[in-house]
Amino acid sequence: MRNTHYTDVAIIGGGPAGLAAALAARKAGAEHVTILERSHELGGILQQCIHNGFGIHRFKEELTGPEYAYRFIPEVEADPGIHVYLNTMVLSLSSDKEMTAVHPGHGLIKLRAKAVVLAMGCRERTRGALSIPGTRPAGVFTAGTAQRFVNMDGFMPGKQVVILGSGDIGLIMARRFTLEGAKVEAVVEIMPYPAGLARNIAQCLEDFDIPLYLSSTVTAIHGKDRVEGVTVSQVDDNWCPIPGTERYIPCDTLLLSVGLIPENELSQEAEVPLDRCTGGPIVDENRETEISGIFACGNVLHVHDLVDYVSEEAEIAGEAAARYAQNQAAAASENQVQRQASQLAITPGEGVRYVLPQRITPGAEVDLYLRVMQPMDDITLSLGGVALARKRQVRPSEMLKIRLKPQHWDSLREAGAVQGRELCLKAEPR
Repeated sequence: MRNTHYTDVAIIGGGPAGLAAALAARKAGAEHVTILERSHELGGILQQCIHNGFGIHRFKEELTGPEYAYRFIPEVEADPGIHVYLNTMVLSLSSDKEMTAVHPGHGLIKLRAKAVVLAMGCRERTRGALSIPGTRPAGVFTAGTAQRFVNMDGFMPGKQVVILGSGDIGLIMARRFTLEGAKVEAVVEIMPYPAGLARNIAQCLEDFDIPLYLSSTVTAIHGKDRVEGVTVSQVDDNWCPIPGTERYIPCDTLLLSVGLIPENELSQEAEVPLDRCTGGPIVDENRETEISGIFACGNVLHVHDLVDYVSEEAEIAGEAAARYAQNQAAAASENQVQRQASQLAITPGEGVRYVLPQRITPGAEVDLYLRVMQPMDDITLSLGGVALARKRQVRPSEMLKIRLKPQHWDSLREAGAVQGRELCLKAEPR
């Protein structure tokens, strides 16, 4: 193989997670950081998100997606210790942190890193994953594809739209299509509650009088060359269409906003164990996976609803990767084995869909990220029987962040919960 490169920290992905991880790694002492990005520009999905609402938590002001990205990109480009490879596709990743990538100018590249940060993001679920009956006409798009067409290419995919799924991208595109002169006939959601943030429901649907049909789904697509309409049916508790509830809605475009899938093909190739619920790697509080020296952050780890949390998480991973790279690989790997032996597993209990990180070191002050199973009011979040926080209202669409503090560890020790190997996080009525 022609070109072999060596680096302290290799970051796969140049989106918001990769950018924040690179800067954090440099600040933590990594001398040589390499970003491998398959697109022609840094910033990832943020470049097509021209709406505002980014940066409220981190910068205390509302920014558009490109504005948020450019809080990081100039700093990355100006840092001589950060080397960026654009238009670079990583083809393989091994558990000993060797990568093979392809670049139009350098050809096939072999890269060896002391530490690797996975920041590949996620992809949209397509029609093929849904198995919607009907013909295969033009006019069926994922919401993110339509967003790129409208915001970056200046192309309107259609003028009469039905959106399946109430994820945040779909809600934002409902507003965007309306502002561009199209008619959004309906947003159809299979769950009995919306899948997007409450602020997007209010600002994107209610403000524009766009109907939202809950407990419903598209059961047929009509049209030969172009979409002519869809059949929408109500569903029962098992998500099965209810006969007799069919409704035909004429349209020329169907947008799919039905969930995101973390891009973990490279993780699997490196034999990184994945969490069945999040679809991302199992990590500790440093965002280190169960493979020594490989870290993960951002949407490849679990799907976020706020980019502020992506940057926060990426900085944890980048800093930890730099510390790992500064130690000798053998010593760092041995330390990880010892650390894993002393760590506690955090498992989701009643009312909780998932919690991250999945492993924590006893006594560590760490933020727990979690989602609940269903909308609930007036709940207590407890870990190992110790109350962490009380919430007046929680929704599956809004990720919760709870700080595990020293006083919580004191209570856990008093209760004898730390003596075991596992702690259960529950969301229970008060």
